[in-house]
Amino acid sequence: MKKVLVINGPNLNLLGKRDTKLYGVKTLPEIERRLKAEGKKLGIEVVCFQSNSEGAIIDFIQQNYLEAAGMIINPGALTHYSLALRDVLADVALPCVEVHLSNIYAREEWRQKSVTAPVVTGQISGLGWQGYLLALQYLASVLKETGRS
Repeated sequence: MKKVLVINGPNLNLLGKRDTKLYGVKTLPEIERRLKAEGKKLGIEVVCFQSNSEGAIIDFIQQNYLEAAGMIINPGALTHYSLALRDVLADVALPCVEVHLSNIYAREEWRQKSVTAPVVTGQISGLGWQGYLLALQYLASVLKETGRS
């Protein structure tokens, strides 16, 4: 079974409690359950990970990318400044979709710059939790087309 890593960065563990007008009411465990159920339908094993630590996220990617066929990442605030995260995403060279719950381009100027976007396959921004599902469906399609396992 193909494996997709779903990685969430700082403060995403507070979804459902944190600024619900901006980020929605679904919790991260609820989103992960939906992703795993969708993955099952698509023949994909979804492996979820969240950390508030940049180093832990990088370690997780390095430890798991060889077994993965693709990634979905919401780097949270790391999006805007983590060159270390950018480098590991470039180094592993997996199909990867960057997801943001809010539309980062309609927010503060500093949030409108993603240092990770140039090294991922694509980006979904502003579609709420459904952006994760769309990213998974996209990766399933790409993996099917390429035969990547």
